[in-house]
This record gives sequence, structure tokens and C-alpha cells, in this order.
Amino acid sequence: MTGFGHSKTEINGKIIRVEIKSLNARSTEIRCKLPNTYRDREMDLRKKVIDSLQRGKMDLTITLDGFSNEENAFINADAFRKYYKELNAIRQELNINEGDVLQSILRIPNVIGQNEDMADDEEWQEVERAVDQALINIKKFRADEGLVLRADLLERIQCIEQHLKSIEPFEMARLDRIKDRLKKNMEEFVINQQVDQNRYEQEILYYIEKLDINEEKVRLGQHCIYFKEELDLNIDQKGRKLSFIAQEIGREINTIGAKANDSEIQQFVVMMKDELEKLKEQLANIL
Repeated sequence: MTGFGHSKTEINGKIIRVEIKSLNARSTEIRCKLPNTYRDREMDLRKKVIDSLQRGKMDLTITLDGFSNEENAFINADAFRKYYKELNAIRQELNINEGDVLQSILRIPNVIGQNEDMADDEEWQEVERAVDQALINIKKFRADEGLVLRADLLERIQCIEQHLKSIEPFEMARLDRIKDRLKKNMEEFVINQQVDQNRYEQEILYYIEKLDINEEKVRLGQHCIYFKEELDLNIDQKGRKLSFIAQEIGREINTIGAKANDSEIQQFVVMMKDELEKLKEQLANIL
């Protein structure tokens, strides 16, 4: 969602500059800083920017340089008198030599201004063209950044897949250790107790099934494939869907960690969680 775009145009001696900035945000928010001559069209500009950029915290700034008609320029006499009186008083108080006070006052904002009438249709069309160009530039900025984010997300999901494959060699050994431990405990227990062998075997099978992580591994692998497929789709606003898939990936990783009961497998679970957290941080930047 982060981006920056700008453009510039000129009409009747008036230079129109447009800047659009966008930051990450869960919702859509836009702030507009416009000359008074365009305030009557603010809602049109808001809609144009939101329809194009869709989501994020956006800032639209339009500034004007130059005057379309010299007759519209004026000097704010009241402000000039006020500044002159105050500056002169400070000069006398501090015993400062009198310099070019006139030029200093004229450089103060709002002393020289321009009578601002609402923009006519010709000027408004020029403003719209400038805004459209700025939108094109910011979307290109977003697209370039998106390619970098895509590469990073793909790397994270591939790391999770690799860690998932690394679990397999330890899985059978884990089950064998669990069986041996249960058998040893049972042998110690049956010295003084009589045990139903059939019931014992049923309980062992039930316990091993509760520790089996094969279903979670399959679902996690499918979620990773689904994530990559969605990542490559040429559609807008895929960030939320990718976030939902990431939640499902996290759920399966947590279940594997809870059921593994094995220190070696837990190491890979921790590494998968680490990659997933990095992936989620990047997803916050996706539209």
C-alpha cells in the first residue's frame, strides 16, 4: 500500500503541482490539502483517488505557483501595517539599524495574496489530468515495491515448506521412541498388576493416533501451495485473503508443535513460526 506519485502541469501562467502519498492502513483514509479554488471539487478528487488506490492512508496535496492574472494580486494592507508596526517596535527596542523592512514584510506569508475564484472547467480538466498522472506514478511505485514483497513472501513460504519436509526423517523415530517408552512403562506396571492385553493394545493405538501429525502436515503443505497460487493471481486486493491463509498455516504449525512431543521436531516448528511471523509482517504491506 505504500507509494508516492507526483505530477505537474501549467495553465494560463499557473503551475499546478500534485503529490499523492500512501501508507499502510487497515482501512481507507484520505486527507486532502487543496487551494481554496478547488475546494468545491474536493469530493470528486477524494472519490477519484480512493477508487484508484482502494486502500491505505492517503494524502493528496495540490499546490499552485504563479498567478493566472496579475490584476488578481493584492497586498493585505492591514497585515502589512500590523507587521510594520511590530517589527519597527522590536527594532527600536533592540536598537537595530533600520534595514529594508519593506522587502522583509513583503516576504511574510499572506501579505501578498491573490483573489481566488473557483476554477473554471478548462482549469479543472487540467487538474484532473495532473491527478490522473500522479495516480499512474504512485501505482507504478506500488507495483515495483510489490515485486520485491512478492519475492520475500515466496522465500518465506518456501522456507516453511522446507522445514516441513525436514520433519519427516524424525517422525518415525519419534513414534518408535514413544512405543518403546510406553512398553517399558507397561512392563514395570504389570509386575504387580494384571493387564488385559487387548485393551492395552487398543490404548496404545489410540494414544499413537492422538500423536500422529500426518494430517496436519498434509494440510500445512496444501495451505502453502494455496498461498503461492493466490500470490501469483493477477488480481487487486489479495492481501486480506493471503492473511487468512497465513492464519490457517499458523494453526497447523501450532497443532504440529502441540502433538509432536519431540525436541527435534519442535526445533523445526520454531523455525516455521519464525518464518510465518516475518511473512505476516510483510502481508501488512499488501493491498
